[in-house]
Formats: sequence, C-alpha cells, structure tokens
Amino acid sequence: MLKTYQIAVIPGDGTGPEVVAEGVKVLRTVAEKSQFNLNFINYPLGGDHYRATGELLSDDTLKSLAKMDAIFLGAIGHPDVKPGVLEKGILLNLRFHFDQYINLRPVKLYEGVYTPLKDKQPADIDFVVVRENTEGLYTGAGGCLKRGTPDEVAVQESINTRKGVERCIRFAFDYCRKRNKAKKLTLCGKTNVLTYAFDLWERTFREVANEYPDIKADYAHVDAISMWMVKNPEWFDVIVTDNMFGDIITDLAAMIQGGMGIAAGGNINPEGLSMFEPIGGSAPKYTGLQVINPIAAVSAAQIMLETLGEAEAASWIERGVIKVLRDDIKDVAAGKMGYSTSEVGDLIVSYIRNNC
Repeated sequence: MLKTYQIAVIPGDGTGPEVVAEGVKVLRTVAEKSQFNLNFINYPLGGDHYRATGELLSDDTLKSLAKMDAIFLGAIGHPDVKPGVLEKGILLNLRFHFDQYINLRPVKLYEGVYTPLKDKQPADIDFVVVRENTEGLYTGAGGCLKRGTPDEVAVQESINTRKGVERCIRFAFDYCRKRNKAKKLTLCGKTNVLTYAFDLWERTFREVANEYPDIKADYAHVDAISMWMVKNPEWFDVIVTDNMFGDIITDLAAMIQGGMGIAAGGNINPEGLSMFEPIGGSAPKYTGLQVINPIAAVSAAQIMLETLGEAEAASWIERGVIKVLRDDIKDVAAGKMGYSTSEVGDLIVSYIRNNC
C-alpha cells in the first residue's frame, strides 16, 4: 500500500493562492509518478478570513493542523490589516506552537538567472543558511513605558537558551555533513558587541564542533558575512545564526540568487510538523494578474518533499525548475517572465512528465 501524506495548504493572501496552486500542481504530478500519495487539505487562514471572522488561528485549527504531515504556505499579508497582526497571529504562532525551531534557506543561483554580483556564476552561489526560528528578538519579550510621551521607553529582549541554541547548531552540523560539499559550517554572530547572547552561541558552537571532526567550524561577525556574501559568496557552505541575523542575511541572500521570486524556505521541526513557503510576500497589487513567478513556491514544495524523505521526487522538481529557468523564462521578475504564473507551472509539469 502506498504511503499517503496529509498536506495542509494555506494559500494565504494576495498572490499567495496563485503561486500555491502551481506548487500543488507540481506536487500532484510528481506524486503520480512516485510511490506515494498526497492528500491536500485547505485552510482559509489570512487577511480576508480575519476580516470576515475576526479569527487568526483558533485552537481547533491548531488541533487539526497537528494531524498533518506538513504545511504548504503561500503568503500572509493584507493591505487592510495592520502590519504585525497577521504575521504574529498566524506565522509566528504556527512556528512557535509547532516548535519549528529551524528556518532552512537554501541559496542557489541557477543557470539563466541574473545576479547583481559581477562575474559570479552558479558555481559561486550555492550555500544554505540555518536560522534559529523560535527564540531571539522574536519571542516578544520586553515592554513599553510612557508610550507616546517624550519620556517613552521601549525594551525588546533577545532570549537565547542553551537548549535552543544547541539544537539549532547540532541541526546545522548534521545538515552540513549530509550536504557533503565543502563541509564547512560558519557561525554568524556579533561576539564583540552582543557579548552575552553570542558568548553562549560561540561556546556552544565550539563544544558541539568537537563532535564533528570532519566539519570545518568557522566564525564571522554578521557585518563581515554581509560583505563577503556580496564579494565572495563562494566562501560559504552552510551558515548558522540566530533569529534576527538570519532574517536579515537571508533577504540579502535572496537578492544574490536572483530575487524573492525564486527564494524558498522551510520552517522545520525535525521531530514534528514543518511548514514550507516561498520567501516573498503576498504582493497584493499583483493579485489576480497571473504575473508572479511561482518558482519560489515550487521550490518550497521541493524542500518539503526532501524533508519528508522523498528525495527522488524532490530531485524531479529541481530538474524541472532548472530547465525552465535556463531555457524558458526570460526574467524572474513579476510581469517579465514571458509566461503567466500558471504557464510557468505547466512548463515544469510538462518537463517532469516527459523527462523524469
């Protein structure tokens, strides 16, 4: 009997449903050719649902999601909802509730994709950022006094625990070993200024490194990494860092790999429920125009299958992405592809059906 995976689909806001539809289309195609089934269950979470019902993420929804094998997310963000409401109430809530303590961001320049880095080729941009995803400044610890007055005080605290730091670092070492490329893991921090938090990070990093003699353990300040990522991206194999620094450097990384339209990632609990998504936002001004590049959503589906252990099917998706980026799409930017959103999905599906 074929294994069946239960996949929660959250199309979300803006252009999210359009790109998710292409990701699901590609997933259905590889499932048809593989030794597993995919059962998709839709959840209407996002700005429209919140405005209609006042609900962000109910206990019943969380209980239902807990029965899934993975979550496939489009985008969260609505122009008529105050910034932060949906992001905290849905995205961060999902990450924290399901303890998705790893944010995994592959950074890969594919042939045919423009990078703003002069003279850099696909062989030069191929690394992965492992970002701690449930601690740091994103825990919401802190407060505000005398708001709106000249004496206002705002405090936002970065919470870092030995448990949280160590499990993230161990995941990064294991991932670096499994990736089996340069076998170099770089800790990105700021030990010369953030002397408490990153003392914990660096001490833990060095201790855990002793258990991985085959991996070169390296350290660099976040400002240096930001410079080298632009000047010498080929220096990096796997980077591990905290929540805030990871949030920043992965957006920089997305630009050097060609832009948000092809950047994908996973929010991973290695022992539980993980969530996969394109990195770009909901792009509400393009809603319904079918001009958004769905490659990021399709690549998120690829990462999902890799995480579920379906490596062969995931490789079929990447082969389709490589072919379409190299031979078909004129530009990865919105409205410049030469194809509609659904047509790009069709091109990938056609390649997989005929060549995998």
